[in-house]
Amino acid sequence: MSVRDSANSSPGVSPLDASSSISDPLIKRRALIAPSILAADFSSLGDQVRSVDNADWIHVDIMDGHFVPNLSFGPDVTATVDKITEQYLDVHLMIENPEHWVDTYIAAGADCIIFHVEAADDHVALAKKIREKGVRAGFSLKPATPIEPYLADLEHFDLALVMSVEPGFGGQSFMPDQLDKVRALRQAIDERNLDCLIEIDGGISEHTIEKSAEAGCDAFVAGSAVFKKTDPAAAVNHLRALATGATQH
Repeated sequence: MSVRDSANSSPGVSPLDASSSISDPLIKRRALIAPSILAADFSSLGDQVRSVDNADWIHVDIMDGHFVPNLSFGPDVTATVDKITEQYLDVHLMIENPEHWVDTYIAAGADCIIFHVEAADDHVALAKKIREKGVRAGFSLKPATPIEPYLADLEHFDLALVMSVEPGFGGQSFMPDQLDKVRALRQAIDERNLDCLIEIDGGISEHTIEKSAEAGCDAFVAGSAVFKKTDPAAAVNHLRALATGATQH
């Protein structure tokens, strides 16, 4: 259920109302786990989404076969997921011309829209457009794209998503060098006291989530590490505990 429709608490962390900061202390007080439905069993997607009702967010990967060499979901599936769950929908647009599609995915129920800076004509202008609609704006970068040129623009975003695999396919191996981007983001956000979360996506598992949390991540996209487990809800709890514990040493 979109934050535009309700401020009711979900089984995970409340999305709050659209005017409140994504990095409100209510959200930042613990690690956020965002299961990626790209790794779910599509033949029983509703049951799969409901199986992780203890997760904080649901991550929806949108691929167009052009920006990345794969196809995934469209707005109809996004809208269906929004009807199934009241959880916060974290929608990741891995598509060309994201400017042409943000309104469609907002209408489908996205609570946060993440687009790639490599695909946007003007990343700041697009972030402003998204936020003016009452939806949170995030940006992402491919592993080869440096973070430094975008640090000055963090004020315009609610979230920065670091890709720790090449975007386009699930089940890839974690790229530890991408944690340098996380550390740079963490330093910039903390020094400037910004309301911007750091999310990481790609190869997140019980073996990689702790080092990601230690580097400064707030939110963790996990696909196979959740949906390929016998008990997805238990996997969510385990990942959250690992990430939370890593920041309390």
